[in-house]
Amino acid sequence: MLRALLCLLLCAAPAFAEGHSPADVARDSSGLTAHIHEEMAYLASDAMRGRGSATPDELAAARYVVSRFRSFGLSDATLQRVPLYNGRTSHNAFALLRGTDPKLARQTILLTAHLDHLGVRPSPLGEIIYPGADDDASGVTAVLELARTLANPSRRPRRSVLFVCFGSEETGGQGNAYFLRNPPVPLSSIVASIEFEMIGRPDPAVGPGQLWLTGWERSNLGPRLAKQGAPLVADPYPEKHFFRRSDNYNIALNGIVAHTIFSFGLGGHYHQPTDDLEHIDFVHLTHAIESVIPAIEWLANTRWAPSWRLAGQPGVPRGPAMLLGR
Repeated sequence: MLRALLCLLLCAAPAFAEGHSPADVARDSSGLTAHIHEEMAYLASDAMRGRGSATPDELAAARYVVSRFRSFGLSDATLQRVPLYNGRTSHNAFALLRGTDPKLARQTILLTAHLDHLGVRPSPLGEIIYPGADDDASGVTAVLELARTLANPSRRPRRSVLFVCFGSEETGGQGNAYFLRNPPVPLSSIVASIEFEMIGRPDPAVGPGQLWLTGWERSNLGPRLAKQGAPLVADPYPEKHFFRRSDNYNIALNGIVAHTIFSFGLGGHYHQPTDDLEHIDFVHLTHAIESVIPAIEWLANTRWAPSWRLAGQPGVPRGPAMLLGR
């Protein structure tokens, strides 16, 4: 495993932005691959004990994410304490990148993932760790790498971008519900929200290198990002209702156009101890993250804003709703 983690697998992909030379692109790709391996190795390590919801391990993951945000130059990075009804405490980690345009900076793009997984569970042979490498260390890593890219002084976007990694998604979405009740920016300023989840393995139901967006037909966000080069297609599993099964759903219930980018549905490693680093396709994960960067950069710089299609917006409750557990 260690040898696999240390091996840097370069994958060919288009330049992140116009004006980058082939040498620049090669350096960016090499650095991205190294960062992805490093972050995944930490988040899905045995030492993290599966980052169980509202555990010290989830808190350690949250602190790690905040430290990474700050290392990118995001001074507005902090932990958000999430008190739970059972007396325990979960944590969100977020950072705000303020836009460079005086007017567009009032608008916010929300990029999210969830920190927690299933933790450890007893067995006749002792405790078994559920590492949650794909679910959702892969998504957290995507958020971190998007934060690293957009925080670069030469690439800071015109719109503001809020990066959030939620706690306690696996136990009912308590982290996102608390965030929606206590947002660091007005919810009315958020023009689009994208969650990243389970992007560490390719999906045989779609084409090579493709990712899929939950609720594709509900808004015009997915098709517009695809036009900007993101390898996004419609959810190939509509019967599984993935749109309702991640943090994006609570956000959408509050009127914000919010979707999740996935790569693999409920494969054989889903919620199993084998969702580990050995079963991550690092070439695919690197390509997945690298391939969406240009479209996310475009979204953070354009004046265009997505909208719900007719009957696409889920019912807006009086306040933040609680996401039903998966």
